[in-house]
Amino acid sequence: METSMSIAGVARKIAVVGSGRAVCASTLARNGISVTVFESGRGPGGRMSQRRETMEDGKELLFDHGAPCFTLSNATDVMSLVREWESRGLVAEWKVKFGSFDCLTNNFVDAEQEALKKRYVGVPGMNSICRSLCSEPGVECKFGVGVGKIEWLEKENLWRVMGLDGTNHGQFGGVLASDKNVVSSRFTNVTGRPPPLDLSPMPSLSVKVRDIPVSPCFALMLAFAEPLSSVPVKGFTFRNSKVLSWAHCDSSKPGRSTSSERWVLHSTREYAERIIAETGLTKPSQTTLTRVAEELFRELQSTRLDIPQPFFMKAHRWGSAFPLTSVAGEEKCLWDGTKKLAICGDFCVSPNVEGAIISGLAAASRFTETLSCL
Repeated sequence: METSMSIAGVARKIAVVGSGRAVCASTLARNGISVTVFESGRGPGGRMSQRRETMEDGKELLFDHGAPCFTLSNATDVMSLVREWESRGLVAEWKVKFGSFDCLTNNFVDAEQEALKKRYVGVPGMNSICRSLCSEPGVECKFGVGVGKIEWLEKENLWRVMGLDGTNHGQFGGVLASDKNVVSSRFTNVTGRPPPLDLSPMPSLSVKVRDIPVSPCFALMLAFAEPLSSVPVKGFTFRNSKVLSWAHCDSSKPGRSTSSERWVLHSTREYAERIIAETGLTKPSQTTLTRVAEELFRELQSTRLDIPQPFFMKAHRWGSAFPLTSVAGEEKCLWDGTKKLAICGDFCVSPNVEGAIISGLAAASRFTETLSCL
């Protein structure tokens, strides 16, 4: 009796690999399901993470160097979530002017059209949403833990999660993989190891996620002592640039420090692919990142916007964060009910924050429906 009760308890435990799906973890916990989140990074957020840089004088600079903000369509469940987050002070509308900059004419265009979109940001950082959701009752988070193997135990009808260092992190009744790299060949290209999750016994899922095309990019973080008075907007896309795709003023967001003016720029996909073709998929060297930072900043200066020299400049590579396809269709997540395995993320719905939320909610619904029968 005691053994059967313990097995039943394990069956209602879910392992979530990747803290980017904190929405799913939080939703499961609110439905009485025990959740353990495994995240290789030092904190939650994934592409919504916030970069912290410390200057020599001890001053800290914070940058949303991944997703700068998010917009909403007409998804009712997502809108109600965002309204709840607003009431808790986790998000706020970012009410500034946006536009596009044409590098051929060196002029800003479409500022009025861009202003029609409502944009939301996490407060005081984009990762605030994930951080709060990961700290809710019923959610246990293990940061700095790389998952090396997610193994199906046929006899027990359970999953076992192993760390990259061989540590056994326990057994679980279900697994939610929100990091596409746990099933991707890119994991092997970077680490030399097989992907943690072997989908060969589930060919219907395997074929959908085998080679998800992604768009790499480099982010450039800049800090200026004075506001960029020559830039009339706080966020803009670049037209006719082979190097830069967009830029935003991070310090103009609600809840941010205004002691300096901080900007984040993203490169074009073509530029990032060219650099990666030269240097490989392994972690870029400091020499490479310095070169990239200089090239991206030089492209910004070529706009004739009278950009002064920043007192801080650093580049970061997003190797595979931006998917180019949606693989789940109307199901919004990939699901194997027999093994209680869900794969979710923006690559399942649409390549943005809202798409990731929709997919996470769909995966949570699958688990809740299945586990309610246990």
